[in-house]
Amino acid sequence: MTPHPTTDVSHVAPREKAEILSQALPYIRKFHGKTIVIKYGGNAMTDPALQQDFAEDVVLLKLVGLNPIVVHGGGPQIEDALNKLGKKGHFIQGMRVTDEETMSVVEWVLAGEVQQDIVGLINAAGGKAVGLTGRDGGMIRAKKLRMLDKDDPAKEHDIGQVGDIVSIDPSVVKALQDDQFIPVVSPIGFGEKNESYNINADVVAAKLATVLQAEKLLMLTNIRGVLDKQGDLLTELTPRRIDELVADGTISGGMIPKIAGAIDAAKSGVNAVHIIDGRVPHAMLLEVLTDQAYGTMISSR
Repeated sequence: MTPHPTTDVSHVAPREKAEILSQALPYIRKFHGKTIVIKYGGNAMTDPALQQDFAEDVVLLKLVGLNPIVVHGGGPQIEDALNKLGKKGHFIQGMRVTDEETMSVVEWVLAGEVQQDIVGLINAAGGKAVGLTGRDGGMIRAKKLRMLDKDDPAKEHDIGQVGDIVSIDPSVVKALQDDQFIPVVSPIGFGEKNESYNINADVVAAKLATVLQAEKLLMLTNIRGVLDKQGDLLTELTPRRIDELVADGTISGGMIPKIAGAIDAAKSGVNAVHIIDGRVPHAMLLEVLTDQAYGTMISSR
């Protein structure tokens, strides 16, 4: 593979390379044996060079003793598949309306095409990845998401088979980790009548990190992190500050469930939640194993 133009270190002197590697040692020691949940999406998931970087980073984290778990999305891929079938996606308040036919497409795209691409990338990079959905091992129990109208809370929208998490049983994930596998989780849950539910991948990643009491939750995005109205990066956020940013419209749309999940995870024992720029080559590795910050950290207070 041709080196990425911003990550080619062939010109770096051996001594400098050694210093770079030695700087990672304290972080490797600190996080050895700890679980890191990674929400994988955005450009990092669609750009071939960034896909390769991501797979290599996940394998390296595993090899130095951390326990990465990948939770992936797939909105653009689902939209492409629906378009090919002549079915136009419909959204209410930013959420995809998921009827029975759409749910079938969601399942075969997420648990088939997208998941297996990620598994293949990680395996090709030298790891041992295994794909899972929320059905495997009874992992993600869900119920129909109740969506209240944002302007009239007395009104409720029916968005079909979109799920709200009831509980997560991480037994199958823990078993895979113990055998040195890297779990790759599709955000699909199941209900009381064995019906399938499409669940927001940010929410699944945050809940899974909470249940596992992960050391870190990393959420890859297509922006530098959370930005203020001037476009400047906010490197640290608290729940109070986030409430202010939602109220004035600085945080809106798809960033809201991401932020909500991050706050819940931080309040529930996940030591650090980072929203990072997945467009930066090896951003995940830089975030975990160096003192460089590549996004916004959410704290619980």
